[in-house]
Amino acid sequence: MYQFSYADIQSNSVSDAKDRERELLTRSIEMLAAAAAAGQASREAVEALHFTNRVWTTFVEDLGSSDNALPKELRANLISIGLWLLREAEDIRQGRTNNFEGLIEVSQIIRDGIQ
Repeated sequence: MYQFSYADIQSNSVSDAKDRERELLTRSIEMLAAAAAAGQASREAVEALHFTNRVWTTFVEDLGSSDNALPKELRANLISIGLWLLREAEDIRQGRTNNFEGLIEVSQIIRDGIQ
């Protein structure tokens, strides 16, 4: 019979969550890169912006939760970054900018900072 300590299970859960977050950001980055290559009005752009919006909306909601264990200041900073990403994605969707590279770079920095 397998027996795991609560600390082992909790550690694995946090590690698994971080892995999923990195995977989601990597997928978003890949989609945004394809969208940048295909153009702002492309199907790739629509799909990338929609996916990025879903990812960051979920992240911002989670970061705003009192159940989130990250330090309050870090959560606030990440929420601010997430809101910028959401606004920038909407501006691209509306044709006000074509800043896919900004979305990609910021997402890469966040992804690479998840440890």
